[in-house]
Amino acid sequence: MLIFGSEYIESSKFVKVVNKQDIEQTTPKDILLLSDFTPPYNLAKYCKKNELAFAVEAKNILDAIYANNFEASFVIADFSLAKELQTIANEYLWDMKVLAKVAKESDLEIVAKAFIDGAIFLSNK
Repeated sequence: MLIFGSEYIESSKFVKVVNKQDIEQTTPKDILLLSDFTPPYNLAKYCKKNELAFAVEAKNILDAIYANNFEASFVIADFSLAKELQTIANEYLWDMKVLAKVAKESDLEIVAKAFIDGAIFLSNK
């Protein structure tokens, strides 16, 4: 299980980006978190074309489907949606990892028992 934002585990940092200029200010270790993931998906297209690791915060299943098709590295969602997305990801063999938002360390057990790829502490994004 992947864990991002824990005080005990060193991990890549998710950096919110709004445009290409924001991307230029990031480091190669950063994971881009697209602030605007809506049609026409210009930033996602740019990231895919330039093979940049990026994540999107899904509000629904459709967001995740598009994120996967744009080759996002991660999709972030509230626990209930993440659980649903993980089932879909497993069935369709998505390369993208599903991350559930967590607020405290004890939430990690809940995420693990739901077989979700990973967790991200809310303070990390």
